[in-house]
Amino acid sequence: MKAHIRQYKVSDLEGVLNSWEVATRLAHPFMTDEFIAQERTNVAEIYMPNTDTWVAELEGEVKGFIALMGNEVGAIFLQPNCHGQGIGKALMDKAQEIHGNLEVEVFKVNNIGRNFYSEYGFEQLEEKLHKPTGQQVLRLKFTANKAKH
Repeated sequence: MKAHIRQYKVSDLEGVLNSWEVATRLAHPFMTDEFIAQERTNVAEIYMPNTDTWVAELEGEVKGFIALMGNEVGAIFLQPNCHGQGIGKALMDKAQEIHGNLEVEVFKVNNIGRNFYSEYGFEQLEEKLHKPTGQQVLRLKFTANKAKH
């Protein structure tokens, strides 16, 4: 099944929020319910109106999304049952097609995200503390014109 990648529209919000929350809870078990509830509100009210967002649609349902702020990947989340099917790669390919080089931040403990970025070809730039959670965050960069292995 190939996902259809298209620009986000307001009617996609529930699907986006659902993908975000399910995937966030899976990848970030250290986040409290309060933190997630607040972030869910932020995603809806702050991030979505201010990002260039693309959704992955499968049989008419939003199964994941990527939110871009320029060449910064602000978020990429998929329903966990869609992991490993090339949907995340298709979303990242769209971002790369638009911007070329990309950057992203990922929690060090988020092995799902780190493995995905590493397989895609991102390389680490720096590591720093994420103050709201007390967790380490890695900043990664993808260079578009480097040969893919």
